[in-house]
Amino acid sequence: MKRILLFVLTNVAVVAVLGIVASLLGVNRYLTSGGLHLGALLGYALVMGFGGAIISLLISKPMAKWTSGVQIIEQPRNQDEAWIVDTVRKFADKSGIGMPEVGIFEGEPNAFATGAFKNSALVAVSTGLLQSMTHEEIEAVIAHEVAHIANGDMVTMTLIQGVMNTFVVFLSRVIAYAVDSFLRKGDSENSGPSMAYTITAIVLDILLGFVAAIIVAWFSRQREFRADAGAAQLMGRKQPMINALARLGGVHPAELPKSIAAMGIAGGMGQWFSTHPPIEERIAALQNASH
Repeated sequence: MKRILLFVLTNVAVVAVLGIVASLLGVNRYLTSGGLHLGALLGYALVMGFGGAIISLLISKPMAKWTSGVQIIEQPRNQDEAWIVDTVRKFADKSGIGMPEVGIFEGEPNAFATGAFKNSALVAVSTGLLQSMTHEEIEAVIAHEVAHIANGDMVTMTLIQGVMNTFVVFLSRVIAYAVDSFLRKGDSENSGPSMAYTITAIVLDILLGFVAAIIVAWFSRQREFRADAGAAQLMGRKQPMINALARLGGVHPAELPKSIAAMGIAGGMGQWFSTHPPIEERIAALQNASH
């Protein structure tokens, strides 16, 4: 319940901030007496589309810590924690990125990487992962998450999401204006938009939002294959990653908050909206890889 409430409140706050920014920039006045001002609409769409994606990226690390209950390892308290930190450092050095923060969270087998910048990211693993896997398999999972960071996946997905958001906001309002103009053909008394415009824009925001989500999910699935290959490269061989995926395929992965689910290690349902390919496809891709 806390996660859902936090997610809703965060989105309300982001939309409110973007609305204020749009007002200050004057890009929210795209409906004029002379018709639809496409330049102003594009500016509004860019502010709302990229603004939301960028804000989500910037707050991703603190949100991940809070919603997942991640305990950052400031000073290792035991050999396991020291080993995890050393493993992350080893792969970070090998990837040429700054040392990420390292944390542990309670839950079934899973792990994720998040953060706005390569050199100040976060890698977190669950207690279930540590308890159910061998050290070699855990290493592969950590390598997978470090590969996400090294590949710049957080920023890439933010840009893709921003483009899709902008597309949805812009196109829905252009179509809504066209529908409204058609329905009010010959009406010269009222030059402002009618209720038909508002309803059409809302419906299209939802429908086009689903299309955008499918496209973003497709990009996310391709990024997972790349991170698996990156893990194999960091490990020097692909079998540990294959073993880790096979083990994950036989358990129920932890449910990650929506804000960080796309950076998790666990496989998805294999449907259009899944951010992760089926485990079987990921294993097959690794097995067929040349290295």
